[in-house]
Amino acid sequence: MTLLSKEIDAIHERETQLSGPYPSKNPNELLRMVFLFPFSHAYSLMCGGPMGLYDLVNRSPGIPAVAERALQYDCLVHDGNRLTTSDGETYRSIESPLPVSEADVVGLSMVNSGDLHSALRLLDLAGIPRRAVERKSGVHPLVVGGNMGLSNPEPMADYVDVIALGEAERSLPELLRIVHAHDSEPTEWARLLEQLARVPGLYVPSLYEPTFLPGGGISGITPRTRAIPGHVQAQYLTLAELHDAHFTYPITDGTAAGIHPVVGCRHSCAFCNLGIPPFRQAPLGMLTDYIDHLEQLKVRTIIISAPTFTQYKHRRELLEHIGAYADRAAAEGDKVTTIIGSIRADEISADYLNAVTELGDFGHLFTELNLSQARGIITIAPEWAAPDLVALYGKTQTPERVDKAIELCGANRNINTVMLYFIIGAPGEREDDRLAIADYAHRIRRLLGRPDGSVIVKLHQFMPKPGTPTQRLRMADPDVVQAYGDQISDRLRSLVGNEDFERYYRVVYGETSRMRLEVVCSRGDRRVGHVLEDLYDAGTDLKTLTKAQLAEAMTRHGLDYDRHLRHMDDAVLPWHILDHVDRHAEQLLTSALTTREAQ
Repeated sequence: MTLLSKEIDAIHERETQLSGPYPSKNPNELLRMVFLFPFSHAYSLMCGGPMGLYDLVNRSPGIPAVAERALQYDCLVHDGNRLTTSDGETYRSIESPLPVSEADVVGLSMVNSGDLHSALRLLDLAGIPRRAVERKSGVHPLVVGGNMGLSNPEPMADYVDVIALGEAERSLPELLRIVHAHDSEPTEWARLLEQLARVPGLYVPSLYEPTFLPGGGISGITPRTRAIPGHVQAQYLTLAELHDAHFTYPITDGTAAGIHPVVGCRHSCAFCNLGIPPFRQAPLGMLTDYIDHLEQLKVRTIIISAPTFTQYKHRRELLEHIGAYADRAAAEGDKVTTIIGSIRADEISADYLNAVTELGDFGHLFTELNLSQARGIITIAPEWAAPDLVALYGKTQTPERVDKAIELCGANRNINTVMLYFIIGAPGEREDDRLAIADYAHRIRRLLGRPDGSVIVKLHQFMPKPGTPTQRLRMADPDVVQAYGDQISDRLRSLVGNEDFERYYRVVYGETSRMRLEVVCSRGDRRVGHVLEDLYDAGTDLKTLTKAQLAEAMTRHGLDYDRHLRHMDDAVLPWHILDHVDRHAEQLLTSALTTREAQ
């Protein structure tokens, strides 16, 4: 038996379908869709978007397709930027021995714009031509992309056939119905793409012609035919249209499973896209029934994947339900761990903290930090230390509200660590604003009032997001932001002394190489995808990518790295077909930040 077959067999042994068995479908009469995951098995199960769609396709008799999953399996061989199977074995899905390359449709979920190159790796691994123009109808699969990493889809425009914008529970089934009814003759390929482009929420990049500007950006982008729309609107659905797997992980590996109690956010901060979808919350009964099922299966880790969980109106009842499960497990000698996303300080109450700490073993989902202990942590995002900067960007977490939240944490003896998220390098920010982050962290630890209290400062570079009022704002060079992080860390060390700093504080920042990629991918045009492809083919280590390497690769395609950092006052943005942001709101924010910075 091959290594890949052994790994897939092991996956089958530990997986349980939480939403019940799928109805029988005849795969010979249906399309075959394979979702490609750039993650290992355990993490792939946490990917709510593609996993929910996988469940929807397989659960719905009216959708003429079966869905499968192909992962970045542990047994794959790393060869520079590429992945290969051992001994030339066929890359296959968990569900089928057939090659992934023989699928009718392939799905790529891009979580982060700084990781778009993983699409090239997955397509190569599957043996599917990377560029859309090289793929042939009836021979190669239709490649469909989605998720927040494609908020600006233009860098991948020459590599992805269709991009599903927003929630795809309506657009993806319609795509599959159209493809299923389509004549696979190559001459009919253009007609198929035109049909798909008319589906609300589907963007077909090849049907639009951009006019490029020197150095980066475009002066215009127009539909190639009158049959396709001039703008495409992301789709967001009503609660009734979202099936259970949108709110609950449909599969468990036997150790962990999770829920998404809420979708969207009640707030609309200028720099954040959480508030773009309408706010919806799962019925309590759906979630408690799900927790009961986890208890029956003895799944002992529950993940609450919702950064706005404190907005869930039934949070107390849900936490009490999980707590009761934890008590029953403890009586059997087992421990239930509940992992919760970050929360808003202005939504913390003593009632909430008591409910959380009564769970017993609880923590925060922050696998990127690799801390040795993850218990007793509450995560709060002030974003900026300067109150007026917080207000300018539309955030409501005033210092007074944060202080009140910390006092509540201090009164709850189960909480000994506070993680603070801050943004650095944003327009309007001054040097004293950044250094004040160190003073803020020092003050928070004192306010927590615990001898063993710790503070983790997580610094994020300001990254304007397409589709938000900040999308045109300038960015700081990631190398400069790295220096800002050093300054904040040094300032905090000088405030508290070396011994206390090492014992009670941690300042986490960096990821400079990924930030460089985000700079160009989050706001670049279609030429950026070719830059990524060049770097990928050259074997450049994209985890340690230098500014010089990226700038040189961009120059070969007529692009200027620094141009992507500037304030984008262009009349037309690269993602113009998708842009629905109020231009007046953008201008007001820019003016206010410029005024503050000049004071």
